[in-house]
Amino acid sequence: MKKFLGLIAVLLITITANAQSGAKIEFKEDTIDYGTVSKETDDGLRIFEFTNTGDAPLIIKDVKSTCGCTVPTKPKEPIMPGKTGKIEVKYNMHPGPIRKTITVQSNAVNYPDGVVALKIKGNVVKKEEVNILEKKKAIPNQ
Repeated sequence: MKKFLGLIAVLLITITANAQSGAKIEFKEDTIDYGTVSKETDDGLRIFEFTNTGDAPLIIKDVKSTCGCTVPTKPKEPIMPGKTGKIEVKYNMHPGPIRKTITVQSNAVNYPDGVVALKIKGNVVKKEEVNILEKKKAIPNQ
């Protein structure tokens, strides 16, 4: 009976160890804060960097945004174990708050169904326009 229980324990440990093998994705950060920016001074491009910490090639199947104002670009080739990759995100810089989610679908085993949610946030302001015809305030005499 002890041998049978020992065999089951070894089998369970082996199954658990094998279940964790495969591609694993680890992002440097899962949220990028644009801060307060203006369309005139910022192109809206940001990069999420990640590493494949697993033991199999990582395949980014799809990258989607919550709206058309944010365009993500995924790597075309698999990311080999130990190597890094990047997902570029371009926001169109319409004035107002930025609160968007980018969904990454991959073959990573360290996330349920290989799906990771990334976020961008910030605030885009209009550049303050200076009217040269506007009368300037007089400086008081000293």
